[in-house]
This record gives sequence, C-alpha cells and structure tokens, in this order.
Amino acid sequence: MSDYWCERAWLPGPGEPGSPGEPRGHIAESVRVETEAGRIVAVEHGVPAADGDVRLRGVVLPGLADAHSHAFHRALRGRTHADGGSFWTWRQGMYALAAALTPDLYERLARAVYAELALGGTTAVGEFHYVHHRPDGTPYPAAQGGPNAMAEALRSAARDAGVHLTLLDTCYLHGGLGPDGHQPLAHEQARFGDGTAEAWARRVDALRTAWADDDRVLVGAAAHSVRAVAPDELAAVARWAQDARAPLHVHLSEQPGENQGALAAFGVTPTRLLHDAGALGPGTTAVHAVHLTDDDVALLGTSGTGVCLCPTTERDLADGIAPGLRLARAGSPLSVGTDQHVTADVLAEARGVEEHERLATGGRGAFDPAALVDVATSAGHAALGRPGAGRIAAGAPADLVAVRTDTVRTAGSDPAQLVLVAGAADASDVVAGGELVVRDGVHRAGDVARMLAEAIDEIWAAAERDTERDLTHDITRGSDA
Repeated sequence: MSDYWCERAWLPGPGEPGSPGEPRGHIAESVRVETEAGRIVAVEHGVPAADGDVRLRGVVLPGLADAHSHAFHRALRGRTHADGGSFWTWRQGMYALAAALTPDLYERLARAVYAELALGGTTAVGEFHYVHHRPDGTPYPAAQGGPNAMAEALRSAARDAGVHLTLLDTCYLHGGLGPDGHQPLAHEQARFGDGTAEAWARRVDALRTAWADDDRVLVGAAAHSVRAVAPDELAAVARWAQDARAPLHVHLSEQPGENQGALAAFGVTPTRLLHDAGALGPGTTAVHAVHLTDDDVALLGTSGTGVCLCPTTERDLADGIAPGLRLARAGSPLSVGTDQHVTADVLAEARGVEEHERLATGGRGAFDPAALVDVATSAGHAALGRPGAGRIAAGAPADLVAVRTDTVRTAGSDPAQLVLVAGAADASDVVAGGELVVRDGVHRAGDVARMLAEAIDEIWAAAERDTERDLTHDITRGSDA
C-alpha cells in the first residue's frame, strides 16, 4: 500500500463519484490520497502530509486515457513528410511497416511506445489491434505463441510499461470498397484478416478466456471500418460486443473517400451503415468522425455513441476537423487518442479538441478546462470499458499524474487552466494501479528514448530485408517465366 500527498489535485464535482460538493472538476489544496490493492480508498483535502507519503508536486490529475492507439505506427514518426502525398499514400508506408513485425519486435516496440505514453501521464491505453497473423495471413503456430501471439506481445508490453491495456481486437476482413461492394484483402493486408466474422469471434473468445484473471487488461472489440467489414459482419461484431459487455470501437468517416465508397456501394453514409447494423449505442466509440452529415451527427448523438477525436493525427494526415462541439451537444461523449503517435501527448490531444473548434468556428471557449480534463480522463477511461476510472475519488483505480507548474510552458499559469498549456513533457510523476511508474520524469523501465530508437531501427532494417527478398523473388519468378 502507498499513500500520496498532492500539493494540489483535481477532484470531482457534483454528480461524480466522491464529489465533495464543489463545482465540477476543481483544484483542491493539500490532498492526501490513500490507496490499497491498486485502488483509492480515501481522499482528504486541506490536510498535511503524513510520514511515509509519496509527495507529488504541481497539479495532480487523474491518470490520462489514450482511447485510440496504433502502437506500431510510432515507427513512422518523422518518416512520412518528405514527399507530401495523402492519407492513401501514407498507408503504403504503414503496410510496409506492418509486414516487418514479429511478436518479439512488436513487443519491444510497444513496450517503448507505452512507456513513452506513461512518461506523459497516460495510465490506460486502448490498442486498436489488427496485426493478428503472420504476413501471409496464416495464424502463428503454437510454438510461436499461437493465433493470439501478437496480442500477447501487446499485453506483455503494457505490463512492463506499467499501463492498463484495453485490447480492441479488430475485425478486418476486406481490402476496401469498390462500386460493386467489398474487395478482397490485398497481399499487404493478409495478416489483418481472420477470413470470417465467426472466425474472428472464436479467436477473440479464446483470448478473453486466456486473459480472464488478469485485472490489468480488458478485451474489447473493434470493426476496422465500413471499408473493411461488410454490413452483416458489422452486425456480428456488434452482437459479440453486446453479448460480452465489451467496448466496441470503429474508424468512421476519417476521409471523404470512405463516404464516397459507402454511398456508391450502399447508397448510405458509413454512419447510417453502422446504425442499420445495430453497431451504434453507449457501448460504441466512433474514431475520428470527421466527415459527417447533419443526419450522421444526430444518429451518433441520440444513440449515445461516443466519439474519439485524434487531433494531431487528423492534422498530420490532412483528414480535416471533426465537428466536436456539434457531436457533444447532440449527446456523444468525447474522448481522445494519439492514434499514429505523431505525439505521445494526451493533454495535447485534449487541447486540440478546443483548438480545432476555434479554427472551425472563429470562437473561443467551446470546451472549458474542466470539460477538457474530462475528455482526457474519465470519458477516455469509460470508452475503454473502465467507467469508474479517471477520477481521484474513493473506489476509483489509483491512477494519478502530477503535472509541473514550474516549467517554461506552465510557469505563471492558473493551475485550473493547466490543461490548456501543459503537455507530456510537464508530467513528473505517474501512478498506475497504485504503482509508481514514473518518478521525477524517469520511467522505471529506464531510457525510453533508447528503447524506441533500437526497436524502430531494427523494425525498419527488417522491412528493408523484406523488400529486398520480395524483389529478388519477383526477379527470379520473372526469369523462370
């Protein structure tokens, strides 16, 4: 058991568990947080530190939630900008990267990625996981970890990095939408697919059984997109999630091309396809939701479907600006994700929700600081199947992040507005599940930058070897012909 004394802490407001009666989301001074077995058992404010307390300076927020991660995309950071291009050309580099992954390489990379996130205050990650099988699409044999070897690599990585993991196991069955409907998986997409929705469900059922006793992980579901999952398959994935009482996530309308494909093939928008398949509702989170019609916004909002915005990725890939305020007003809870890890900074993603709204509307203050803290904490955890997390209150998981108020970015700021100026570099101490994972800006795993560099260099070296081998194979096959 460890107890923590916080110079200042962000405590819940009325209607939230542990509410002391003040306005929602507020700063309290001199806060003691008692923990036991990974959970908060008591919170007091206006009290001195006790002997043995771990002291946390600055403003202590609830642990941050990254509701949408593709860990392997981190290896693309700083490598995709030289030639411009588009979302669709960016995907080709992503496919080359995915082809080079092995369970061992993926574990090493993901461990470093999750540790980087932890350094910035993230205590729970939603991994949108679709690199399931060997590059030719066949499952890994038992000797190499079995059909869920890549998922096991992610679980091990999250455990070592000290973060909670919601594995959003992704159904990915088709290569895209054409005028005549769904197309087969391309060669570079083969390892993403399970063949059928039923085969996907059997594999995920086995994973849930294997992880049933691990309280640091949850198994949820994802449908990659309406491009990759047909309407009857969407319905099957949605039924699985409902029966399992598991969160369901889906990429939605990230690019206009997806909308055009759905309209050409089915005569309706992707949002309407999800609605008709029974895939919308409070247990579902739509990721990106950039290119929506008024009817789409209404369908998402009235159904209580959450929306995960990823502002840094939506800027980097030229996706566009999602209608965040309209979605929130319609009834969709908002969370945020780092997606392709252009940055590993959930505070920056939350701030981006407000900044994008300012660019879109010309006004300021659509989302006040308290709303942005909710987006980065409690709403994100709820989207990951952790509805009691993201609060500094008795009964909640003991997830805390201390954000410094004396850096060049935060000095002189109103602590109540810290979310609008602070970033990952300002997080000094991080507690996840009662464990002190980061102390004074140092992760318990050691040099995270070195971990990242070594893993990424090895993966790209493997990708280059794969390219040379494929080229040699093509030349040889051509000479035989």
